[in-house]
Amino acid sequence: MVNTIKLYQPLLRATMKLAGVRPQKIEIEPGTIMNFWAPTQSQNNNKNAVVFLHGFVGDGMMTWQLQVLALARKYAVYVPDLLFFGSSATSDSRRTVDFQAECVAKGLLALGLQRCTVVGFSYGGMVAFKLAESQPELVESVVATCSIPAMTESISKECLEKLGFPTWSELLLPNSVSGVKKVFGSHRLPRIPNRLFKDSLEVMFDNKKEKAELLEAFVIPDKDFTLPEYSQKVHLVCGEEDKMFSVETVKEFKEKLGTKATLECMEKAGHLAMWERPFVYSKCLKRILASIYDKRSNEFCYE
Repeated sequence: MVNTIKLYQPLLRATMKLAGVRPQKIEIEPGTIMNFWAPTQSQNNNKNAVVFLHGFVGDGMMTWQLQVLALARKYAVYVPDLLFFGSSATSDSRRTVDFQAECVAKGLLALGLQRCTVVGFSYGGMVAFKLAESQPELVESVVATCSIPAMTESISKECLEKLGFPTWSELLLPNSVSGVKKVFGSHRLPRIPNRLFKDSLEVMFDNKKEKAELLEAFVIPDKDFTLPEYSQKVHLVCGEEDKMFSVETVKEFKEKLGTKATLECMEKAGHLAMWERPFVYSKCLKRILASIYDKRSNEFCYE
């Protein structure tokens, strides 16, 4: 029987081509290839650039396709596949968030990008924060969706206890359809047939050894983390019903980030906010980007 997700991928590629976005493989360094969905030359022009970084389930375009379609007309949109997701891979032994951010930065520079807003979801949000810290001349602002600057041991322990899993690998690298349902278990997703969960298991959870290493590396000791003083504006977006990073946790980081940070909470949304309420999320994202790039905008509400 044909895998529905594999069947959908050529349609997605054709749709993105019509939107002016195509995949390009960039050699970051020998042995490291990163796939970027990037604007065609004719579509790029002088648009402001937005870079989308995906989370730990699915690749870049599967995660952000609706937002790309919503924004591609006005912005130059870039969507990389992080290492060991989609078509990106490396022979390098490094598995840290730092290395992911380093590779994204090198890829964007190779594509000629000089300045951008980075939108990151969950794990991708942590990569976005690291990118902002290490490449302030590249990153103009950060939009962290259902994410925090870093996964410390204490936060990791609290999250896993709340979710009822001993390790991140057992949650995010399932071996069964029931495990996939738990990964997608969120506040309010539409009713999904079992067939789609089965197809997701076959397609979206490959490179398990390397991804398990990524999950080990992204948790850092509390003593090794000090919140950086970001030079950029940081916009935090969270779901009110997020079971992974609660509103309280995100608010704590907002207070620590000070006046450079804003927070918007989405009602009736959990950790997968941009999938659960895609049109509300896209509208929210448009307001945030307008507040960054359009000096005339006064629609963005601060909390």
